[in-house]
Amino acid sequence: MRILLAEDDELLGSGLRAGLTQQGFLVDWVRDGVAAERELLTGVYQAAVLDLGLPRQDGLDSLKAARARRVTTPVLVLTARDAVPSRIEGLDAGADDYLVKPVDLHELAARLRALVRRAHGQAQTRLEVGDVVLDPAAHQVWLAGKLVELSTREYDLLHVFMLNAGRVLSREQLEQQLYKWGTEVTSNAVEVHIYHLRRKLRPELIETLRGVGYVLRRSVPQAAPDAG
Repeated sequence: MRILLAEDDELLGSGLRAGLTQQGFLVDWVRDGVAAERELLTGVYQAAVLDLGLPRQDGLDSLKAARARRVTTPVLVLTARDAVPSRIEGLDAGADDYLVKPVDLHELAARLRALVRRAHGQAQTRLEVGDVVLDPAAHQVWLAGKLVELSTREYDLLHVFMLNAGRVLSREQLEQQLYKWGTEVTSNAVEVHIYHLRRKLRPELIETLRGVGYVLRRSVPQAAPDAG
């Protein structure tokens, strides 16, 4: 799950990026409000963590500008401004959640997962398609009740598909969700990961629409997986 972190404090930003990475997030980190607005406008992030006291442009102005451009990315405001009027102002400006520093990393991760679930219309903490179940908090996947071992990239790809079940996703869209800045991506990387997901789960789970992209079917047969 790729997220944007906007925080100008080097020590705090470094700690948040490391902690969220350990929680399974892909984190792109910017350090000023202008960069925060620019990245929000790309629309490639599942969620954003936004400090308000940013240099060059206040985080609140970055948020307002993004919302004015109809950017729907869930935004969690993380700030030292703990007064109630400040919280109200942030929420009214378009923030989806609000945390006051210092913050517990586990709580921050849980709130981000909740924001992403709500943004995709998911009420349950676990995602289910047929007999495939994915638990974002535990970072685990089951098929017909049996735990399936996936690589980090395979898990991230399945998570994107299950959040968007029934929706066609292009290879570019998938790459944007799987790889953060500076990551070298081979031309067939997505296809390779999809191949492994089909082999470990079900061949018919992910459908290829040639020249368009891929779609995870909302319903799949629930027969026992092939042996081996």
